[in-house]
Amino acid sequence: MAKNATKSKNATKSGKTDKPAKTLAAAAPSAPNVDIGIKDGDRKKIAEGLSGYLADAYTLYLKTHNFHWNVTGPMFNSLHTMFETQYTEQWTALDDVAERIRALGYNAPGSYREFVNLTSIPEEPGLTDSADWREMVRQLVTGNEAVCRTARKVLSVADDAGDDPSVDLLTQRLQTHEKYAWMLRSLLQ
Repeated sequence: MAKNATKSKNATKSGKTDKPAKTLAAAAPSAPNVDIGIKDGDRKKIAEGLSGYLADAYTLYLKTHNFHWNVTGPMFNSLHTMFETQYTEQWTALDDVAERIRALGYNAPGSYREFVNLTSIPEEPGLTDSADWREMVRQLVTGNEAVCRTARKVLSVADDAGDDPSVDLLTQRLQTHEKYAWMLRSLLQ
């Protein structure tokens, strides 16, 4: 009997209890709607614009990283280092843009397919068709300028809606990409 004394009073021969199962706590109410002082329609337009910007910025990041790996010639060392500095900074900035889209209440794009469909920057062929360093620099100039044009469009929409965080983020990105375009263009002059 001592063995059985450790069993619950309500235990059956199979070892299961007759007690009713505990019920789970009631599910939390669903999250409230996003209400950050920006109209729903404006938030959607800004998020869509930021998604296009994110696609352009991601495509430029990939292109810059690709060129970092594949640059050759007399400018190898300086360009290899410059491209690494740029793609490292760009990678960090991508997260800020995606998180801003989420803060507006929308999902950020995150797949190659989504980025290819949203970007205005042409994708670069792979290693077998790598450009020489001058063509790489030229493509990065035009890529940075494309990112700037996209940022300006979204910035205008965000500014009209009073979305100061998006305006601030895009202003910072514009400053960076305009500087990159200038520095890269200088190599070709």
